[in-house]
Amino acid sequence: MIHRTIILTCALAVGIIAQAANRIFSVKAGDAESLLAAIQQANESNKTADAERSIILIPNGTYDLGKRVLTTISGNHISLIGQSMDGTIIVNAPDKANEGISKTATILNKSDGLYMQDLTLKNALDYYGTTFAGRAVCLQDKGTHTICKNVRLLSYQDTYFSDNNDTQFYFEDCEIHGTVDFICGGSDVYFYRCTLVTEPRDKTGEGQCTITAPRTKAGQTGYVFMNCTIRNNQSMFNLGRGWNDSPKCAFIHTRMLSPEKLIQTRYCAKGMNTVNVEFYEYHSTDANGQLITPKSNIVTFTMRKAGQQTAETVIGKQDARRFALKKVFPTWRPDRLVKKLHHTWKD
Repeated sequence: MIHRTIILTCALAVGIIAQAANRIFSVKAGDAESLLAAIQQANESNKTADAERSIILIPNGTYDLGKRVLTTISGNHISLIGQSMDGTIIVNAPDKANEGISKTATILNKSDGLYMQDLTLKNALDYYGTTFAGRAVCLQDKGTHTICKNVRLLSYQDTYFSDNNDTQFYFEDCEIHGTVDFICGGSDVYFYRCTLVTEPRDKTGEGQCTITAPRTKAGQTGYVFMNCTIRNNQSMFNLGRGWNDSPKCAFIHTRMLSPEKLIQTRYCAKGMNTVNVEFYEYHSTDANGQLITPKSNIVTFTMRKAGQQTAETVIGKQDARRFALKKVFPTWRPDRLVKKLHHTWKD
């Protein structure tokens, strides 16, 4: 039901204190069909580029989408607000026959200005049981200027896919789980105070996890991980490898809870379709705050068809400053928008 009023009577009824908005959509706790209906209504009401923000309020509960994939957010300026990151869970379990990076997403975003807060997206494809690669996306983002605050993404391979090469995305205080290239794609994406969790590469914990695989366009900054924490659940891991184009990523002030499981080269030396271009690290620490970044880490990155490139991956304090949020996003300030769009669930 849509309420076209500034007094958020619907929001108060379910225990939400929210920003004033023209449209509020209620979801029945744990009812997947109710959630899908609310998304459909919000998409219809927010078709125009200048649409007022619509808010979908999602109480604690598990919203089981079954084998459904690519549930699409197409309306502009939509907020998905869960009651809690632990308690509000949207999950799908794609058929293994449909495995693929562009076929399995729990949520497919095609909108401008999507804001998600206090919820979990889980792709429950049988990763260890599939005979394919096991690519199971939680959020495939073809939109623009998406912001995630307190959002958990649970999967294994290709968990988050920034599937737009010409925009900017922002994550704050989020948690992203995976094994292989589980943060992948294009554009400039800024991860602030996020927790990156590497799951066991296979059932026995053998093998190696790769956190990120960017496909950055020339002139972009790529993926920036600022003040993030890496939690390792079992397997060895590396910080990233190149995918396509001119891949770039930077880990600045990273806290690694199991640094002994980071491979010697730190980044994977072998790219997929291109060599790494700018892969950087500055001031990583262990769980006790002790510096673990070496003074130098020169890696020869290789790719069979693209030749090789030898580069220094460790940068100094001065170079690290260019990865400050206001320098990466000089005109779009998602940190300010988070404060404006944030909703607090009332006890």
